[in-house]
Amino acid sequence: MRQQVATVVWRVVLAAGLVCGIGLLPRLTRTDPALTVLKARSAERDPSPEVLAGIRAQLGLDDGPLHLLTRWLGGLARGDAGQSWISGSDVLPDVLRALGASLLLMAAALVVAAVTAGLVCARTLRLGARRRLGGRRRAGSGSAVVAALPEFLVASVLATVVGVQLGWLPALGWYGPRWTVLPALALGLPAGALIGRLLDDLLPGAFGEPWALAAAARGLTGRRIARQALRRCLPALLPNLGLFAVGLTGGAVAVEQIFDIPGLGRTTLQAALAQDLPVLQTGTLALVLLAALATGATRLAARLLTGPAPRDGALSSLHRPTPPARTVPPLLYGAVLLAVVGFGLPRDPLAVHTGDRLRAPSFDHPFGTDALGRDLLARVGHGALDTLLLALAISAAALLTGVVLGLVPRVSGPLVDTVNAVPPVLAALLVTAVAGSGPATPAFAVAAVAWAPLAAHTSALLRQERATLHVTATRGLGAGRWYLLRHELLPAVLPPVVRHALLRLPGVALALASLGFLGLGAQPPSPEWGLLLAENQPYAERAPWAVLAPAAVLALLGALAVTAAGGLRRPRRRARASAVVREEPAERREPVASR
Repeated sequence: MRQQVATVVWRVVLAAGLVCGIGLLPRLTRTDPALTVLKARSAERDPSPEVLAGIRAQLGLDDGPLHLLTRWLGGLARGDAGQSWISGSDVLPDVLRALGASLLLMAAALVVAAVTAGLVCARTLRLGARRRLGGRRRAGSGSAVVAALPEFLVASVLATVVGVQLGWLPALGWYGPRWTVLPALALGLPAGALIGRLLDDLLPGAFGEPWALAAAARGLTGRRIARQALRRCLPALLPNLGLFAVGLTGGAVAVEQIFDIPGLGRTTLQAALAQDLPVLQTGTLALVLLAALATGATRLAARLLTGPAPRDGALSSLHRPTPPARTVPPLLYGAVLLAVVGFGLPRDPLAVHTGDRLRAPSFDHPFGTDALGRDLLARVGHGALDTLLLALAISAAALLTGVVLGLVPRVSGPLVDTVNAVPPVLAALLVTAVAGSGPATPAFAVAAVAWAPLAAHTSALLRQERATLHVTATRGLGAGRWYLLRHELLPAVLPPVVRHALLRLPGVALALASLGFLGLGAQPPSPEWGLLLAENQPYAERAPWAVLAPAAVLALLGALAVTAAGGLRRPRRRARASAVVREEPAERREPVASR
């Protein structure tokens, strides 16, 4: 009971700190909120001292941020979130309407993600049901390509081709179920590909457990065994599913912008840019509460799926030694990527030739040219130095942070929920407010949120691994907690978490690309890949190569990351469990009777 109360208090402290930090945003940015509000209300109006003084008096800005925050919290306790500084309308009804649109979009995207994940791991399910997983290969790189596609690029292509050219579905607005299909596909396809890869990584261990062998011996159908294998693997993925749900609700800013959806992500972005603090604070608080609800729901679902087995220490390990993966695909993808970078580096990425605008690929310009006549191969090659090195550094830092914090779930659990509730765009604005704008701002913003899924994955895997029979037996032989952590838990948990981090490497690059697409990342004339996509996206219909070139390289990065991740495997244990007593110092052993 004390632990639960402490967790609730820690969660409230984190939420309060986030809301207070947002309330201090104008002071941190050292900008005049009256001027920002005036520009948002009427960009053409002259910002005279009298006009700015009137806005300050109207909003109560002269009373200071602490007074504004206290007044907002007092009204929130009465169900009143105040009025928007821009429109003057009540904040709470507007935020609830935006939240409703985002929840509907999130539900549709999760359906698409579930179907996509099922298609990714369908072959493993089929082979496992027939007891033919001996020669099974990991899921192909096609799912990696889908997972690496930028959401805003998928949204742009769907809106242009399916919505405008073919006219099958509406491409703009939010008026009914038909308007949810294209944005749900844009959000659900990459998320489902990533979830499917994680699930495909766990399924062979479930099919190799004793219950599956006994079920097959009793004559149970393969379909029923496959369903139980899914049920066995889902608890390890449920925390990440909850993070996906919250991330799809508040982080779908680019997709909402393209399809003109009045969702919570877009509302929060507009409020952040205009420093409309009542709307921004209320929207962020709604995301934090949604994250807490999602965490509670996923934990309840995990308990219902696993039953008393974790408490009794009766689980089997899903992370078994696996055969070596093929080395040809990652070498091939890596060679192609190096060739693109190598051929692009000697070229000038900044040379402008207006007479060669939007030229199709040719011998002189293998990737074509952009709207200013600049060589796209040169810009993609030079942009790789920034994008790839930055993404690798952020992924390594996120992996280290995620694993360390995942070892202390009581501390990291509420922190993960709070961090995940902050969209990368808002994180970029907060980082900009604290550290100032610059080329490192997007990196700090992405790094501040990239560790959360890895910490949640680490905690979920550790929770299940601690409940396995071999850990229970090793502990019964006198092993201490440090021995268990070094020799049993970390060797089982680290390979799938590292594979997860590699799977998210293209996602880190995509997060940087999304910030560039929204104008919060690299600025022209930088050849950063996200900026390339943002600059060339308006010309996608006339010159598709201008968008396909950086998108294809991102997809290639995803295929390389996934195939390289397949080579990470748990080493086979050579030592017997009885050797634990000989290796563990006597003073570190924990007597069985004491536990």
